[in-house]
Amino acid sequence: MCCFFTALLLLGPRAGILIWWLINPVRWQLAFTNIIWGILGFIFLPWTTLMYVLVFPGGVVGFDWIWLGLGVLVDIGSHVGGGYTNRERIPGMSSEPEAVAKTPPPAPPATPEEPTT
Repeated sequence: MCCFFTALLLLGPRAGILIWWLINPVRWQLAFTNIIWGILGFIFLPWTTLMYVLVFPGGVVGFDWIWLGLGVLVDIGSHVGGGYTNRERIPGMSSEPEAVAKTPPPAPPATPEEPTT
């Protein structure tokens, strides 16, 4: 379990999923009867997948829903935070107001030259 936490902290949730699955595949087979759910969780909601596998053995009851909700919030924060951080790269999504093209003030009207005598 120490190896799992180290991978989770240093490499992120997907590496944690991979290492935990290699160490304890039976737990993952019990949690996900269909492999598609595990793969979709690995791709789209890795923190929620980790929390689900963590709380699954006794069934998801009571306080376990808090852990699952925390996993969902962290996943949403990961996706939203990435978009917010990279908003400057997306055209039209800059947080700064558009630079208004400044036009020079109009020139004063030309006065006719008075003929000199």
